[in-house]
Amino acid sequence: MLEVKNLHASVAGKEILRGINLTVKDGEITAIMGPNGSGKSTLSAILTGNPLYTVTEGEAIFNGKDLLKMKPEERAWEGLFLSFQYPVEIPGVSMNNFMKAAVNAKREHQGLKPLGAAEFLKLIRERRQLVELDSKLWHRNVNEGFSGGEKKRNEIFQMAMLEPKLSILDETDSGLDVDAMRIVANGVKKLHTQENAFIIITHYASLLDIIKPHSVHVLYKGRIVKTAGPELANEIEKRGFDWIKEEADAEEAKEIDKA
Repeated sequence: MLEVKNLHASVAGKEILRGINLTVKDGEITAIMGPNGSGKSTLSAILTGNPLYTVTEGEAIFNGKDLLKMKPEERAWEGLFLSFQYPVEIPGVSMNNFMKAAVNAKREHQGLKPLGAAEFLKLIRERRQLVELDSKLWHRNVNEGFSGGEKKRNEIFQMAMLEPKLSILDETDSGLDVDAMRIVANGVKKLHTQENAFIIITHYASLLDIIKPHSVHVLYKGRIVKTAGPELANEIEKRGFDWIKEEADAEEAKEIDKA
C-alpha cells in the first residue's frame, strides 16, 4: 500500500527527516513511536502534503502512485486520511455540511453519484454509533465547543465516514482519558480490514495495548532506528527511549568513524 524510500525533508531550511524507509502493507497496523522532536509529526505532514515542509530526497509510493506529486486534496481522494494531534475548530461550518461535502467529493473522484439525503443520514447514524459520538455534537459547527476528547472522537467519526485506505493517527491518544481512549481504539479496531491500513503515531503503549499493531518503529533524529513487534512498545513503556537513543547514537558514531 505505502512504500517510503530514503525520504529526506526539511522545514525552513532545517533537515528533519534524514532517510526514512517504511513499508505499510494492506491490512497492517503500523505504530511509530519516538521522543519529542524526532520527526514523527513531520512524517505525517509530508505524507499528507503539508506545504510548509520540503522533500529534498526520496520517494513515497501509495498504491502504485507517486504520492509526493499529488496535491493534498488528491491524496485524500485517493484514500489517505490524517487525524490531527490538535484538531481545529471551523466556525460557521456545520458538521453536516462539512461531512457531506467531503464524502461527495471523494465519491465524485471515484466516479460515483453523490449520496442522497436519506442515504447520507443512514450512513451518519451507522458511523456515529460506531464511535459513540453524541448526537448533540452533530448539530454544532466542526469541533466548535468540543472538549479535547470529543474532537478526537469526531476525527475517528470522520474517518469512519470517509472509509480511507490508509489512516494516519498523529497522537490521537494525546489528552484522552481512559474511556475516550477505549472508544477511539475500539473504533479503529472496528474499521480495520484486510483492505485498509493504519499508521499510529504515539508516545504511549496504552493505546497500542488495545489496537495491537503488527509492527512498531522507533523514530529518532529523523531516522527509523529500531523496528520490532508490539512487545517493543511495552518495553519502551517500562524503560523509556534513552536506551534506544544511546544505541542509535553509538551506531551513528561508528558510521562517522568509518567515513
